[in-house]
Amino acid sequence: MLGKVARVNGKRIDGENEGQNSQSDSKHIANPLGVSADPTNDGSAMGDASSTEASRRARIKRHPRPLQTNISNARRMFVVFVLAMGGFAIGTTEFVSMGLLPMISGDLGISEGQASHIISAYALGVVVGAPLITAVTGRIPRRRLLIILMAAFIIGNGLGVFAENYTVLMVARFIAGLPHGAYFSVAGLSAASMAPAGSRGKAVAMVGMGLSVATVLGVPAAQALGSALGWEAAYVLVVAVGILTLAGLWVFMPHMTRMPATSVKTELGAFARPQVWLSLAMGAVGFGGMFAVYTYITWTMTERAGMAESLMWLVLMVYGIGNVAGNYFGGWLADRNLEKGILFSLVAISLILVAFFFTSQNPILGTINFGLIGFFGASLTPSLQIRLMDVAGDAQTLAASLNHSALNLANAAGAAIGGLVVGAGMGYASPALAGAALSAAAILIWIGAQFVKK
Repeated sequence: MLGKVARVNGKRIDGENEGQNSQSDSKHIANPLGVSADPTNDGSAMGDASSTEASRRARIKRHPRPLQTNISNARRMFVVFVLAMGGFAIGTTEFVSMGLLPMISGDLGISEGQASHIISAYALGVVVGAPLITAVTGRIPRRRLLIILMAAFIIGNGLGVFAENYTVLMVARFIAGLPHGAYFSVAGLSAASMAPAGSRGKAVAMVGMGLSVATVLGVPAAQALGSALGWEAAYVLVVAVGILTLAGLWVFMPHMTRMPATSVKTELGAFARPQVWLSLAMGAVGFGGMFAVYTYITWTMTERAGMAESLMWLVLMVYGIGNVAGNYFGGWLADRNLEKGILFSLVAISLILVAFFFTSQNPILGTINFGLIGFFGASLTPSLQIRLMDVAGDAQTLAASLNHSALNLANAAGAAIGGLVVGAGMGYASPALAGAALSAAAILIWIGAQFVKK
């Protein structure tokens, strides 16, 4: 009722202002020089103020943020592109630090083991931020939340640019990781909500493709930039893409009126389901080997295979190509048979990691094998994502973010385990064998999940 009264009053005021403006216009037509016969009684100052206020309100009403139901197809596609661009920035910052660890450790005067903790700090930020932010922000409008998340991402990476010591860089990487999972969760669900009937899967895949393309283009570009100008330059590139994404969201993102608010209780209800925990365990353990190898790939290929450090961008690009192809293959695999697809990917990851222990002595074979690690690792992601959403009940937003928590828990664990075996003097190829053991453990978790399911 109050809203109706306010709107009626607003219309009445607008009508009065329009009437005043019409009278003022008539006076100017009758007296083009604007000279008043009786300046003390014409109320020109008050008329000008009313005209200015009416013009201001008209300007505001001309450029409102549209509702998601009112945007054109072209604008919807561009918004999805902007969301994917945010995923590109996040994917670039997640992986580029691994290739720059030798430079970071040398510049900050820390050991290789300490440098790997930078990777763990980002991953832990994702693990903490994904469920926490998703659960407590269910009532915040999606457009506003995406803008807040991207702003936090920019701040974290910007702090990394100016980090002059190990402690500040650790804090910066943790902050940068906090919005990771929540962003992908909200961005993916927003893209699906805007998509026309029958195209939701394509919209979600488009957002996720930003992360995959980052491994092909963003990471190698940032790696090359960091190698040429210093590791800080890689984070400058990430910040620049983040700012472009923030501007795109601010200008083009519509109000997501079809995405209802959710309560903390509803979202956290996913954790009461045993299959959710088992799915997360498969990802957290199964992906650990891939990240253990990735963390030390620069040292492995330069020290063990004898490859020039200036060619590391090529190694990372091959991994990225495998990642993109693996994503498509994983989607096909999940559509055929979800559970068997997960088992196939875990077995393949375990075998390909064992192979890398031997092929990493050769720069060509090692590079090809590293690309296959990216392929089979990425093939596991769609199946786990779908499995989590299937077993999470009504907590779809939280479920969509939990997969990223599992992946980055694997990132943190893989980097830490890799640091332990390398620090024990087992060589730079030893993380591959440790990773194969992790994949084998994930297979056992999958077998246990089948019995619980029954």
